[in-house]
Amino acid sequence: MKHRGLLLLAALAAPGCIRAPEIVMVDRATALEEQASGSFKDVERRLARAGMSPRPVPLTPNQLEELGLQPTPLVENIGRTQADRVDELLRRHCVGEGRDGLLVDTRRHCQAGRLSADDVALVERVNRARLQLWQWMRTLRPSAPEESLRRSWQQVHAEGVICGGWVESADGTWGEKKC
Repeated sequence: MKHRGLLLLAALAAPGCIRAPEIVMVDRATALEEQASGSFKDVERRLARAGMSPRPVPLTPNQLEELGLQPTPLVENIGRTQADRVDELLRRHCVGEGRDGLLVDTRRHCQAGRLSADDVALVERVNRARLQLWQWMRTLRPSAPEESLRRSWQQVHAEGVICGGWVESADGTWGEKKC
């Protein structure tokens, strides 16, 4: 009986000595683990700031023209007349001299740039001025048909078109004026 009592006492005392280990749950990684996993807050902040700092984007003149922006000329255009601007548009093939004597919008053939709103307004002004000129010529020669007056004016005017300008031939095709 004595042994039973000892065994009973040992059995009751044993659970007090033997217990499960403490389990510690960590919800955050240590600094070393953060560095090893690639968490660099300071570096990320500096990189984000560098990405947000505004700076000009380098564009070539051709890229600017594709966006519809005319680059600033190297030489001031002081003294340029409307005729000079029309000659430039004819040379770039943005506008063509039609066989009917009027300027024609040929922007699909345009080289080096696009037609600006000012260019379109200029073409409209020139065409309106030509129509008024033909009406005035008609008052001077009322017996002459308007088509013959227009054709004779166009033949004389075609001689003065700038070399390399975009012109419409009699068969309706477009090409550069040869000089």
